[in-house]
Amino acid sequence: MKKQLLFLPMMLLLLTGCGGGQEGKTGAEALAVEIRGEYMAMTGYSLQAQVNADYGQRVYDFTLSVTNDGEETAVVIREPEMLSGVTARIHGEEGTLEYDDLSLETGFLDGESLSPVSALPTLMEAARTQYIDRCTLTDGVLEVHCADPEQDSGTGQEVTLWFDAQTHALTGGEISQDGRRVIACQITEFTKT
Repeated sequence: MKKQLLFLPMMLLLLTGCGGGQEGKTGAEALAVEIRGEYMAMTGYSLQAQVNADYGQRVYDFTLSVTNDGEETAVVIREPEMLSGVTARIHGEEGTLEYDDLSLETGFLDGESLSPVSALPTLMEAARTQYIDRCTLTDGVLEVHCADPEQDSGTGQEVTLWFDAQTHALTGGEISQDGRRVIACQITEFTKT
């Protein structure tokens, strides 16, 4: 019986993320749960962002625009100019890269699937579904840190998101792999649909 009683509070904590149940939540935690609900209910989005990808030995800067209609995500490189117009289309687990005969191969930042092109969809997926480890509200900005609750801090992939506390727009994010920041994004335009 004691194990069952201990299990129930742990399940409530995992389901709600930043804390157990609505009562006792801080303003940041309640806002994070509210924003999560809005992002889960979205049917699509569009955004434009500055993306910095750090491979350790080399660093790339991009300006990307992303649109998602609920079925497909299109990521278009705007800068650097020599790659302007290269488009990645992601549908489920499949993706294609389009632009005449030009190809972009920067490699994966996590050894598996994280690249500059997949960074913004990864941030959006974190906003919708990843476990909320902690959150803070400072000067009108909500910072939400997402991590796997079964891994130690600083291991695996961790995501930090920044939201405008008034509009709930995603304004930036970082992705870390094993404690090292590999992606930093500043979102300059964001629209939910």
